[in-house]
Amino acid sequence: QVQLMESGGGSVQTGGSLTLSCTISEWTHIHQNLFMGWFQQRPGKTREGVATISSDGTPIYLDFVRDRFTISRDVAKNTLYLQMNNLGPDDSAMYYCAAGPARSARTAYLSRGDYIYWGQGTRVTVSS
Repeated sequence: QVQLMESGGGSVQTGGSLTLSCTISEWTHIHQNLFMGWFQQRPGKTREGVATISSDGTPIYLDFVRDRFTISRDVAKNTLYLQMNNLGPDDSAMYYCAAGPARSARTAYLSRGDYIYWGQGTRVTVSS
């Protein structure tokens, strides 16, 4: 079983920045490739993928965050990051780290149904 744990959430003012981290347990003995992503769930809304990255490091972003968020992964540290800049009140949400297996190192998806491993989430609050 692969386990994920997020950290780095908190409260910031509009225009501020935060970096979320997600540590993932050892998975290479279970899956050949694993894509990872960050999901945002605003109050009363469904969970939505905002950024994902393939095993070979190729990122995909939701248009809403494309020029403000950067997803990256440190393979040696088994850690996924989400650098969030120019935050606004609409970014206030629970953020979840997730991972999904793939046959290809180039595969990554933003669809929630493609992920089988999930963290517990970390809260981000942006005040105006």
